[in-house]
Amino acid sequence: MTNRLDQSTGPGKRVSIAQVARLVCGAASASRAGAFDWVLDIDSSGEPDQPAFLRIARAISGEIRRGRLKPHARLPGSRSLAESLRVHRNTVLAAFRELTAEGWIEPRQGQGTFVSAQLPELKARSFHKGTRVAKPRSGMAYELPASPLGPVGGRDFPRGTLRMLGGVPDLRLVPAAALTRAVRRALRRDPELLGYAHPAGHPPLRAALAGMLRATRGLDVEAEGVFVTRGSQMGLALTAEALLRAGDVVAVETVGYRPAWQALLRVGAQIEPIAVDAHGLSVPQLAALCRQKQVRAVYLTPHHQYPTTVPLAPGRRLELLELARRERFVIIEDDYDHEFHYEGRPLLPLASADEAGSVVYIGTLSKVFAPGVRIGYVVAPELVLQELLRRRYYLDRQGDHLTEAALAELIEDGELQRHTRRMRRTYQARRDHCVELLQKHLGHALTFEIPNGGMALWARAAPDIDTEAWAKNAEARGVVFQTEQPFRWDQQQGPHLRLGYAALTEPELTRGIRRLQESLPSSRRAR
Repeated sequence: MTNRLDQSTGPGKRVSIAQVARLVCGAASASRAGAFDWVLDIDSSGEPDQPAFLRIARAISGEIRRGRLKPHARLPGSRSLAESLRVHRNTVLAAFRELTAEGWIEPRQGQGTFVSAQLPELKARSFHKGTRVAKPRSGMAYELPASPLGPVGGRDFPRGTLRMLGGVPDLRLVPAAALTRAVRRALRRDPELLGYAHPAGHPPLRAALAGMLRATRGLDVEAEGVFVTRGSQMGLALTAEALLRAGDVVAVETVGYRPAWQALLRVGAQIEPIAVDAHGLSVPQLAALCRQKQVRAVYLTPHHQYPTTVPLAPGRRLELLELARRERFVIIEDDYDHEFHYEGRPLLPLASADEAGSVVYIGTLSKVFAPGVRIGYVVAPELVLQELLRRRYYLDRQGDHLTEAALAELIEDGELQRHTRRMRRTYQARRDHCVELLQKHLGHALTFEIPNGGMALWARAAPDIDTEAWAKNAEARGVVFQTEQPFRWDQQQGPHLRLGYAALTEPELTRGIRRLQESLPSSRRAR
């Protein structure tokens, strides 16, 4: 069955791609061997929605690639080709412009249009004699400097694996259609969004985020005080580069977010772990450290401590701000999931009560929207933001302003706010379902406090349970969770495990917890 091209000149009219090739090749070769009387069968079914001019251009460039059209061959004129193909001449001219821009053909004043002498996409010429191609090697001719960084996280799991991983949103609930429409509108409205732009972020998104932070988190900030990054991890890395030097002492929570620690280690910081209890970071222990060493910064997650989910108590918040003012160290506040608080009113960030300029505040849209969108932000004094801007410019130049413009529109239209409320209700229901099932089926094996927010439970296993072995057994049964070990500064095995519930529906949670129960040693299964 011959593939055919839609014309641009009305419904029902179609033109064969083979006809394009026959006409073009015949005209180009007539001076040597006469017009061709064969039909080239070219398959274009993979791109049926392309406009006619582009499909004509692809048919011609395809014949050039195959060698049927040689360099210097003359093409038929646009009028005769348009008449033969029964398309408007403008369609042929558009196809010629496309081919000229790509380097396949070249117009010559007063002579016509010819296949280019130098064609694109030719095999590269070797700079050394012979045609031997070097095989890939595992070794290198140079040495790498020693790295303080650990292995990169992230794993692939078999299809059907239930991932009870904390901090992971349900991507099936992302308003993808609204985002797609916003991207299209933004691009139609302003094609310059695809060009070079300001490293601090798209101004409307900075303004929209500033409004959100004023309304929901009590921050006194305007658009100029918000720096948009590709996720909060970039914000953490840039902040570490801007504020720290090799040897600087940085206090962190003794169980916490390892990628942030790696960003600190990358610039040569000396890490000092501080204990976390039921009220959050131990400020008295931090004060004791300050009496022994000059502390440059403290990194913490006060809203829902990562990974235990406990909030930093109000009294400790005030003590920490006063200690930072007195000792002149930086507080790097990572507020990664502020939107998800289910009971009562959430505590406002440390930055909302910072009168001394001690806090660098870092947030993200990864949890409430999607990690792949890669939108984070930093709020800090102007001089700090200038340092971030310089470093970001040489690292990444700028963010994705097209996506940033689309998200700004979603915020301005209230779509992100509505999505946030939907996710808060959904995740709370999933938390309650998960708690009920764990208490019913694994209450003899696990104890935990019901978190008032967040996206995961932090549970303590009974003393006779090997959590690492449990995790291995569970993965073999198709459900994965995180043990305490990767969150600990000392990387020692601990009695806790982290059970994420946000990314799974209630039926999926039911199946997942059943598999957790089945993967326990027989003496610990439900009785």
